[in-house]
Amino acid sequence: MIRIVTRKRLALLEADTHAAFERARETSEAAHRAAEQHTNALNAATDRAERAESATAEVSELLAHALEGLAAVEQDLLRRDIEIRRLRKELEGESLEGRWLTMLLHYGEPHTVYASYEEAKADTATHGVNGTWVTGDERPPAEVKWRLEAFTYDAACNGFRRVFVPAQRSVGEAA
Repeated sequence: MIRIVTRKRLALLEADTHAAFERARETSEAAHRAAEQHTNALNAATDRAERAESATAEVSELLAHALEGLAAVEQDLLRRDIEIRRLRKELEGESLEGRWLTMLLHYGEPHTVYASYEEAKADTATHGVNGTWVTGDERPPAEVKWRLEAFTYDAACNGFRRVFVPAQRSVGEAA
């Protein structure tokens, strides 16, 4: 079969071919833009994931240090609880009248309680505090790094009181 192609038909075929090429080019460009957008989104997601992983590692390290600190504090509290129980048993076993306790203060905060001044002196020497502490004086306890305070049992108040009582000072013009 022989087909005769006219100029008009040839022009239509050529226009259809150009239109098909144009649609293919537009589709290729759209696909290129979509691939570029997906690549950018993937890169951004990867960056966020890497930052999240870094933050997680940092938080894990901080948590590990906090747990170590907590374990040390718990151990210290247990040691102090055992010492308090020992002192209570010792105090319950005999009359408290005339009993003395010595407390080591660190900037005014209780650090350790001793049954006697000699025990305090011996124990502080083993920890390297010996010679750096002072006994009670006129300065407020919070101003002194290490300080030994003596307490004696007072039956009138059913408890211990400080042996050294600072001199009373007048407050302004009121005294």
